[in-house]
Amino acid sequence: MTTGAVPMQGNQACALAAVAAGCRFFAGYPITPSSEIAEHMSRELPKVGGVFVQMEDEIGSLAAVIGASMGGAKAMTATSGPGFSLMQENLGFASATEVPCVIIDVMRGGPSTGMPTRPSQGDLMQARWGTHGDHPIIALAPASVAEIYEETIRAFNLAEQFRVPVVVLYDQVIAHLLESVEVRDVPVVNRTFANGSAAQVDNGVAPMVRPGDGHRLHTTGLTHSADGFPTQDPETVDRMMRRLLAKIESNRDAIEKAELFGTDDAEIVIVACGIVARAARRAVSMLREEGIPVAMLRPVTLWPFPEKALMKSVASAQCVLVPEMNAGQMVLEIERMVGSRARIESLTRIDGEAISPSQIVSRVRELARNE
Repeated sequence: MTTGAVPMQGNQACALAAVAAGCRFFAGYPITPSSEIAEHMSRELPKVGGVFVQMEDEIGSLAAVIGASMGGAKAMTATSGPGFSLMQENLGFASATEVPCVIIDVMRGGPSTGMPTRPSQGDLMQARWGTHGDHPIIALAPASVAEIYEETIRAFNLAEQFRVPVVVLYDQVIAHLLESVEVRDVPVVNRTFANGSAAQVDNGVAPMVRPGDGHRLHTTGLTHSADGFPTQDPETVDRMMRRLLAKIESNRDAIEKAELFGTDDAEIVIVACGIVARAARRAVSMLREEGIPVAMLRPVTLWPFPEKALMKSVASAQCVLVPEMNAGQMVLEIERMVGSRARIESLTRIDGEAISPSQIVSRVRELARNE
């Protein structure tokens, strides 16, 4: 049911969406530009019987979230680049032990403490490869306040459905935008708990054991067998690792999401996410008025990267332009997938300012002249 359009800030939308998705535990440490999420969670969670804890640091924050989730609660933390770096070891633990949780990363300029009040997209690769070892991960990249609301709820649904950490990445600009959001009742996914059977559900995800239900439980970050106890037996380890990775790879159709703006027969395709995608969308409208055949693909699911959507969008393209607010991270994934099918060009900005529509327009005009 629609409850009406409500003006809200991006970080506020994130907090309200988390509560609507069933989040009842938040642990975090204040860090610009995500602090408003913690502030709103501290107000909203007590209203629904939830728990808010301000932790001593980001390491403890994700550790507490993992513990709460293992106890049966939907749980979330929020941070920015420096704190996200500190969370990587525990993110790997959650991946290995299949503990569902949501991590919000509001990106700011880096590296190190960088520019706390300036936007960036420097955490794209960290979201996928930040922790060590091969591990399953889902990362979502909303581009508006309304989409922050929708994708935060979807993050909880995916975390619960696939027993995996889900990262929601957006930048400082979108975090502090004020836009109207249609607040609606949305479907909410709840995790499957063990009921005495050892069988797995259809998507390859084993049901969780809930403490107190009478099951013996052993959880370890070490490679382990089906009973949860450590093992280094090659066959058992291989089976465990391939199942962890396959539950994402084999369910791409249920996870991936992308938006194509323009026609799928464009000669130049722009691939962008977050606030840069908003600039690119405006640039595409301006360029098409000039008669330049250009389109934009926006990955909403950043990891796994929506490869099918990308390959369809560039089927007739001669050139792919990847504008991003880093030194060139997403462009590496585009190069890997597209290969020699089209020329790949990069447009980067790392000075703490957002890429503008005029910058993209100028670059596309240049590329169109050279085609």
